[in-house]
Amino acid sequence: MASNNQDLPEATVKNVLEQDTLKWVFVGGKGGVGKTTCSSILGILLSQVRSSVLIISTDPAHNLSDAFQQRFTKSPTLVNGFSNLYAMEIDPTVEKEDAVSSDGMDDFLSDLTNAIPGIDEAMSFAEMLKLVQTMDYSVIVFDTAPTGHTLRLLQFPSTLEKGLGKVMSLKSRFGGVLSQMSRLLGVDEEFGEAAILGKLEGMKDVIEEVNRQFKDPDLTTFVCVCIPEFLSLYETERLVQELAKFEIDTHNIIINQVIFDEEVVESKLLKARTRMQQKYLDQFDMLYDDFNITKLPLLPQEVCGVEALKGFSHHFITPYQSSLARGSVEELENRVAALKEQLKDAEAELEKVRKGKQKI
Repeated sequence: MASNNQDLPEATVKNVLEQDTLKWVFVGGKGGVGKTTCSSILGILLSQVRSSVLIISTDPAHNLSDAFQQRFTKSPTLVNGFSNLYAMEIDPTVEKEDAVSSDGMDDFLSDLTNAIPGIDEAMSFAEMLKLVQTMDYSVIVFDTAPTGHTLRLLQFPSTLEKGLGKVMSLKSRFGGVLSQMSRLLGVDEEFGEAAILGKLEGMKDVIEEVNRQFKDPDLTTFVCVCIPEFLSLYETERLVQELAKFEIDTHNIIINQVIFDEEVVESKLLKARTRMQQKYLDQFDMLYDDFNITKLPLLPQEVCGVEALKGFSHHFITPYQSSLARGSVEELENRVAALKEQLKDAEAELEKVRKGKQKI
């Protein structure tokens, strides 16, 4: 446990930006906490220190186009206003269908592997990674689907290794039968046993390499995004534990939608929400005292479009500071002015009601 604030890691994402060996940055968490906004801003910040950055959305909801207010597809597209930031949105289901329809070999492989739970998503993701590895990007940011989906995605190397192991084991048991059937049915060489096993072996090599890279803290890190509420805290704890089990590095948590003191005037609802949030913020600080915890303020509007994303990005590299000290003369004067304004509005409303009753 850190003894004082000076011993705590910096409350920013500078450590991610400064780690120039990183190749893969995953951004994940519970649904609706602002993962896409955080992924987009991380991509923008990384583009300032890296030669080329690709943001990939693996969330079927695909909010990346909404965040940048620009249409993205399954091919990398240059983000408007940038020379080195690209984005793409992939849908595992569509990718799988495209792959299956491409030729009979993939059709056969699909049928062969359908019996292995979760392998269809894993194989489509493996194909996508194989494609990405041929592209020359300095760093790739993954805007992932909500936690459950993400954990399955991170399991894909072991799922595929097990699945392909089962398929490969069929060679010793049924290899001869497959060869005889191929010859008997007059099947072309491209559908033969050697071709099938060759394709599986090639995929296995890609998977093993990706698995190795994902477990290397110099190459991969996972940024957890959450909000200061019980369910999000619970989900983050589960995610951190699962990442540790998969041996994937994580040392950054972004807490979004925080209501800071200065934003609370005299609203009972906001006061109650602030107290509730503070309880969970304290728990985050206690549980993750060795993490870089970045706290982002709740805004009155959405963060959409390149300019809005750039404007909000300074909160990622500079810890949020309340502009007024709680209890200071200036802060109290502001509160009194706000209360006078509220009183003025209430008196005007009361006057309207009285006039309305007099007409009746």
